[in-house]
Amino acid sequence: MTKEEIRRCIDECLACMEACNTCYDACLEEKDVAMMKNCIRLDRLCADTCEFAARSMTQNSPYIAKVCALCAEICEDCAAECGKHQMDHCQRCAEACQRCAQVCREMASQAA
Repeated sequence: MTKEEIRRCIDECLACMEACNTCYDACLEEKDVAMMKNCIRLDRLCADTCEFAARSMTQNSPYIAKVCALCAEICEDCAAECGKHQMDHCQRCAEACQRCAQVCREMASQAA
């Protein structure tokens, strides 16, 4: 792993965290919040996991591969859920999650 690869992964994790937090907040303002509960739940989990992954990489954790693999899995689940909804915030979140999942999978395979 080069410093540039690590930096790219950190940047994608932080961008995904921001997109998930934005989506989470916007979902709470939707007319049918109950319909959005799975999206809200995954947004929170994904944002927290992305933050943890970024922090793990900045700390040069020996668990980077495992953390990034888990982050990728959660990002994929969040992208799938957000992708079900037509709201702009959900679609932007799904895109950010897909990008983060891809970069985290690459990081996990290199760090293993």
